[in-house]
This record gives sequence, C-alpha cells and structure tokens, in this order.
Amino acid sequence: MPVPVDEGLRRDVGFFGLLWISAGTTLGSGWLFGAFVAVTIAGPAALIGWLLAAVVMAPLALVYGELGAMFPESGGPGRFAHHAFGSLAGATFGWFSYLQAATIAPIEVLAAIEYLSTNSWASGLYDATKGTLSASGYVVAVVLMGTFVALNLLGIRQLSRANSPITIFKLAIPSLTALALIVAGFHLHNFTAAGGFFVHGGAGPTQAILSAITAGGIAFALMGFEGALEVGGESTNPQRDLPRAVLGAFLICTVIYIAVQVAFIGALPPSLLSHHSSWTELATDPQLSRAPFFALASLVGLVWLAWIMRVDAVVSPGGTGLLYLTGASRLSFGLSRDGYVPKLFLVEDERSDVPLWGVIMSGALGLLFLLPFPSWNKLVSVVTGAVVLMYAGAPLALGSLRRSRPEMDRPYRLPAAGLLAPASFVFATCIAYWSGWQTISTLMIALFLGYGFMGVARSLHLDLAPPPIEWASAWWLFPYLVGLSVVSYLGNFGSGGILGGAGPFKEVLVGGRGVIPLWWDMACLAVLSLVVYAGAMAQGGKSESPAPPITTSTA
Repeated sequence: MPVPVDEGLRRDVGFFGLLWISAGTTLGSGWLFGAFVAVTIAGPAALIGWLLAAVVMAPLALVYGELGAMFPESGGPGRFAHHAFGSLAGATFGWFSYLQAATIAPIEVLAAIEYLSTNSWASGLYDATKGTLSASGYVVAVVLMGTFVALNLLGIRQLSRANSPITIFKLAIPSLTALALIVAGFHLHNFTAAGGFFVHGGAGPTQAILSAITAGGIAFALMGFEGALEVGGESTNPQRDLPRAVLGAFLICTVIYIAVQVAFIGALPPSLLSHHSSWTELATDPQLSRAPFFALASLVGLVWLAWIMRVDAVVSPGGTGLLYLTGASRLSFGLSRDGYVPKLFLVEDERSDVPLWGVIMSGALGLLFLLPFPSWNKLVSVVTGAVVLMYAGAPLALGSLRRSRPEMDRPYRLPAAGLLAPASFVFATCIAYWSGWQTISTLMIALFLGYGFMGVARSLHLDLAPPPIEWASAWWLFPYLVGLSVVSYLGNFGSGGILGGAGPFKEVLVGGRGVIPLWWDMACLAVLSLVVYAGAMAQGGKSESPAPPITTSTA
C-alpha cells in the first residue's frame, strides 16, 4: 500500500471525522429549500427527480471512492485529472473544483439569512419582493463569511471535532422534520392534487423533472459527498477511511433527502393546494418561498418544529459553508502545489498548520459571488454546473489511470469500471446540460477568467515550478467544452446567458432555443461524451510534469 504523501499538514482526522465532513458538505441548505423549489417545477414528480439523480450520481460517488484512496492528498478532487492527463486537464478541472467549493459557502450564507429574515427582528435582512439581500443583509453575510474564515484558521483537528456534533444535529433535524410532518397529517391525495402527479404545462413533465434536478436544487443537494477527499492529506488512515466516508455519506444523505421530499408533499394542507391550479403556482407564496419548512410547520400547527427550523436554518447551512471554505482552501493548496496558481497559497499558519492565504482568499471570493447572485436559487444552477463539470473529470481520470497505472495499489476498486466510468461521464455531462444555457455560458466565461489568472501567475513567475502545458494528452478537452456549449445553446434548457440576454450580445446569449428536440439533445450529448471518453483513454497517461516537492512556509 502506498505511503500517503507528506504535505506538511497534520494528519488528525479519523473515519468518523471524515464521514461527518462528507455528510456535512452534502446536507446543507439543499434540504431547507430543495424540496419546495423542486416541487414548484415538477410537482410530486419531483420524487422521480430525486431517485433519478441518486441513480445518476451514485456511480460518481463510487468513482471518487477509488480515486480518493489512491491519492489521499489535500484538494484531491481537484487533482485527479492532473495525475491522469497532466497540466492542461489538471488546471481546467482543478479550476472548476475550486470554483464550486468557493461559491457554495456564500450559497449557505444566503440560505441562513433568508430563513433568519422570518424573524421580526431580522425581517430587514432580505427583500422578499425582489428576492435579494438588503444592505444590512450584506453586512450580516460579510460577518458570517468572516466567522467561517476565523474558525478555519483554528486548525483541522479543532474543526473536525466541532463539526462532528454539528453534523449529527444536521442529520437529526431533517429526519425529525420528516417524521413529525408525516405524523402530524399525511395527505396521500396530495400526490395527485393541483393538476396531478406530473406538471403538464410548459415543455411537459419530462423536461420539468430534468429541470428540477438542476434548477430545483436536487443535484445541488446531493453533491458534496467528496468533501472528505478535500482533506485527504489530513486523514490518519486515508486508504481505508476515505472510500467508506464518501460512500457512507452519500447513502445516508440520499435517504434523508427523499424522506424529506415525501413528507413535504404529503404534509401540505389540502386547503392550500385547492387555491392553486398547479404546483408551479406555489412558487408565488411569499412565506413558503422564503422559508419553506418553517412556513409548513407553522401551517400544520407544529410551532415547536418551526422554532427548531429557525435554529437549524443557521446551523445546517452554516456548518456546510464552513466545511466548503475548508475544502476550497485545500483545493487552492493543491493547485498551488501543482504549479497552477501562486505559491502564496502554500503558506501555512504557523499555529494551526492550515493554508493561511487559501482560507482568506476563498472567503474573499465567496463574498464577491454575493454581488451578482444575491439569492439562493440564482446561485444554485451555476454552482451545480461547476460541480458536475468537476465531477466529469473523475471518471475520465479513473479510466485513464486503470490503463496507464495498473500497478498502483487500489484499496477500493470500483467494480465494472469499464462500464460505470464512461456511463458516469455521460451522466455528468447531461446534468451539466440540464442546468441550462445560462449556467453553461457563465461557466465558460469563468473558465477563461481562470485561465487568465493562471496565465498571469505564470508570466510573473509567481508559481512554484509551473509545469509545461501538456496539449497532447488533453486535446479532447476543447471539443468537449465546445460541443457541450453548442448543444446547450441549441437545446431545450435555460436562456439568458451571463448578461440575461440583454444589450448588443442578446442574440448570442439567448440560448435554450429548442432547435434540437428533447431526447435528441441528450442523444447528441451521449455520443459526444463517449467519443471524448474514447479520445481521452487513447491519449491519457502519466503526467510528464509531476507535482513538485512540498515546500511550505508559515506566517
């Protein structure tokens, strides 16, 4: 069994610490909002969306289990493509990894503030009519992000110990909520009320279900199982514990999310549904849209549960945001170690041995994302797209490493990898597509900004031994991104682009045109993905520019 690389960080996190980290990053604001938003898009058929998303994402969790045990290092999920394909692919997927981790913390902050605003003393924090934070809400967001930074700088051992009881609380509350709502009054006929089980308006039930997976927050809610791998370089027994933590957290959280969705649909008062001709009209309810479970608990007379919701609405998103800031700092540490971003991100705090500037800069980037995306559901689709594009690199890396490094010890070996790896790559591509053209166009712009940042760092010699750009092993990357963008522009999901389809670029940015019919669009993506996968398998191999030795400093 390979000896874990010594990165200069303390290996203080045991199995349960890793399990609670992965569960903590998975179970956040998604349960507070996902059940409501998904049902306003797809009706009770949102349940199909949860089951489909679980089936689609389970192979990705299995892929991460094998790779995490092979490479137990800080920021591991952002480095798998580097090990398989070298610098160009490593920088691309590493940037997507960092982007999603740094932007989830502000999502959780927004969720906490939206729920807090249901209190009379905090009503001025959020403008429900505009769906945005107020000026005072931004101040509170800055304070919360600053708190995340301060807690991260205490050290991984303290963070892990504090996170364990927080995550147990986070798991207990949605479980209790689902049980309490079902016992208080479960109306089975709700599943066929307000227009029926399926939403038939708009583009039809199929597209509604697929849209609920991304825009409804279903995929976002199930993401985060890789959280333990972000701190793989700080695990006491990574080869044994990392795969178990990833798979265990995914299973636990999936069961909780599905139970919560069932309870939410069944507990809605029939009188409320009778006032709406369809489930989509529930989105216009100001109380439900701001704090769904708090409002529902109040409607069914569970006042005690409503008060618990107010507490958990801070604890659950807050704990997840705290952990994602941890993950983002480790991802920037890994990117710096590989020579992609300035070596400043390798500097460790002399008291806690955590990446000092990685923590600080990740907090600052999170604050910037509060400006263009001031509400929870405006951020979710963008982050979902970034996460699944990060996920897309993992099955490519696994397939390539199976071919190029068959001799490597694999403490956990994915069964039927020859089938599951390409299938999970196709699944990840489809989820990214379902997030819509607005998300895809935004992410392509973010990718070029990332390339620009890394290019400036390289030209100014701010990197630690930057590797040569390895074009040959990653030529398939650009046909993949271009193909995904074209199908997204001509397909059936999303519109508006980064500028909302306004101004001189309106004709370019208004995508989701429906030129390619539903199902044909996904057939195109499946063919694209399989061709790209075959090309990646033909060219992938060991990086010609391995990671430089660890040289850390303290501040």
